[in-house]
Amino acid sequence: MGVQIATHQPCPDCGSSDALTVYDWGTKCFSSGCKAVHMSDSKPRIRAVENSKIFTKIEGRPKTIVSRNINRATCEFFGVVESEGSFCFPYTDGDGNIVAYKKRSVAEKKFWTEGQWGQGNLFGQSLFPSGQKTITICEGEFDAMSAFQLMGSTYGAVSVRNGAASALADCKKNYEYLDSFENIYVCFDADPQGQDAAKQVAELFGAKVKIFKHDPGFKDASDYLQKNLTEQFNNTWWKSERFVPDGIVDGSTLWDEVNKPVERSLVDYPFGGLNKLTYGIRPQELVLCTAGSGLGKSQFMRELVYHILNNTKDNIGLMFLEESVRTTARSMMSLKANKLLHLPHTQASELELREAFEATLGTGRLFLLDHFGSSEVDRIINRVRYMAKALDCKYIFLDHVSIVVGSQEHGDERKNIDEIMHKLRQLVQETGICLFAVSHLKRPDGKGHEEGAVTSMSQLRGSQSLGQLPNMIIGLERNGQAEDEEERHTTRVRVLKNRFCGMTGPACNLLYQRDTGRMIEKLDEDSL
Repeated sequence: MGVQIATHQPCPDCGSSDALTVYDWGTKCFSSGCKAVHMSDSKPRIRAVENSKIFTKIEGRPKTIVSRNINRATCEFFGVVESEGSFCFPYTDGDGNIVAYKKRSVAEKKFWTEGQWGQGNLFGQSLFPSGQKTITICEGEFDAMSAFQLMGSTYGAVSVRNGAASALADCKKNYEYLDSFENIYVCFDADPQGQDAAKQVAELFGAKVKIFKHDPGFKDASDYLQKNLTEQFNNTWWKSERFVPDGIVDGSTLWDEVNKPVERSLVDYPFGGLNKLTYGIRPQELVLCTAGSGLGKSQFMRELVYHILNNTKDNIGLMFLEESVRTTARSMMSLKANKLLHLPHTQASELELREAFEATLGTGRLFLLDHFGSSEVDRIINRVRYMAKALDCKYIFLDHVSIVVGSQEHGDERKNIDEIMHKLRQLVQETGICLFAVSHLKRPDGKGHEEGAVTSMSQLRGSQSLGQLPNMIIGLERNGQAEDEEERHTTRVRVLKNRFCGMTGPACNLLYQRDTGRMIEKLDEDSL
């Protein structure tokens, strides 16, 4: 392939800092995104330098760079000379020794290096002691020299080694030096590559960064100097805005937002006492319903579904994983018929069945998951996303989280619950849906939930994420072993968590009517 003259050199085509190899016949870049090959009939552009070599000077002299309007004093300060038709920019190590030069052809925009390039710091770094008030980082050597000259040779200006492509890596390498300055101005090119690199560097140093925003028609600091616009550059430099990471909003800009009316709920709950504490059902909410085993969580969820179906025009997704699609369908029809259509002893005419069907499933707004006994986390998450995005479901009911977790191959319940709850939380934010999920409780000390034990967030089974991630947590309590029949069929609804307004506690009592299968709110004063 030829004789290697130098390796790990910067590539002028793709900006890689060390992917170029120089041969006796030319150069080749080994960066995966470049692979550029350049043949040369002239002498190799890069001379091999022994690792032990430290430059003390290079043949040449500083002089005014007329094309850039950079004066001799600035060139002399930065140690930049013109030699054999090239501008030579010195790079120093941590001790201030010149260990490498970047050379740029005067006639053409071609770059190459000499020396121990990998040991060089930022261009100009040794000239400006750490710990000062300000430093300006530019994207190229000419820009750093231009900025320094435009600011009256008063404020420090340095450059990354290979433009936008190396900016983040170079700043990470010299993190302690740059972070020592009170203010860091990032003055990269106005093109998309430069602005992306500026944001990456700003993320590295946070609130001490100010990003220079070029005036229209200007690409870099060199443009201002070439046009002798010193005052304009300095005005723009002083107006540089403090970097604010994505997602952080200046409160003073929010008047128009806060002046809007407070958004009302999309739909109320079917129970007045619950609405008094929650102010209804809102988009982008994750609502967790929990109770002991066999205490009516699924029926409570169906009442919510039926209420939403009758009070909105939105589509609803149903994922009742402990029962078949047929059972879910007939249970929904039961709410319209006021009969327990899912039980074998219930008598209903074909007309009653048809009317119940048309009022629920026949609306075309209910979509059910036929899970075929499979309920892996990723499959459930994909189906929730499909219901939200493809079927335009605004409300989705998942009954229950515990069965999804129990189906996982690895048996760490806490990790499994964390996984599905975080993914559900992200989906709610991503799609804007309201998601109702059911979770079981662990058995309390003393009286069990089947005997009416009070629910609490501390009883959520398996992971703290069950308590942390939902917007709302609703607990259901019922003494299923009470001697009194009405007490045995009365469910107390308790709000355990309410991120919207903070109001929690007992909300209402619901009486299950055995003949109709409906849960009816008890409105008497003693119901709580």
